[in-house]
Amino acid sequence: MPVLIGILMLMGIVAKNAILLIDFAIEMRARGLERLAAVVEAGHKRAQPIVMTSIAMSAGMLPSALGVGEGGAFRAPMAIAVMGGIIVSTVLSLVVVPSLYLVMDDISRVFGWIFGRVIGQKEPEPESPEAHVLAERIAKGREDLSLMQGRLIALEAALQQKGRPHAAE
Repeated sequence: MPVLIGILMLMGIVAKNAILLIDFAIEMRARGLERLAAVVEAGHKRAQPIVMTSIAMSAGMLPSALGVGEGGAFRAPMAIAVMGGIIVSTVLSLVVVPSLYLVMDDISRVFGWIFGRVIGQKEPEPESPEAHVLAERIAKGREDLSLMQGRLIALEAALQQKGRPHAAE
């Protein structure tokens, strides 16, 4: 039974590693990086946190794996399963997950092409505004802000004038 608990813990950590890698790769693709370059960059940037987490988890399980303390014999199989799984899954996460992502991306493109012909092409995503449009929006926002500040100053002045007769009494 403790081994099953260890396997459940391991599943969560392996899923976290995959999410770290793929989420970073998707973010890099959204920034305009080519898909293979994005996956390689994700591997470079996320390898250290993944390996550090795995080392910390394995080191944390070491006392339980050695059977130290009360109930050590009960927890040892769980710890051994987690430590072995962490070591193997770390290597696999850094190699297999990015490869599987690229394969699944290819498959989704093929299915998109096949079903796009049957169902129809998906609507194009809205383009981000041009730089001059953003500059105009910022200038308009600054004008609105200065108008609001002017109104606020006028209101504060009016309140102070109304408050002065009461202050003299």
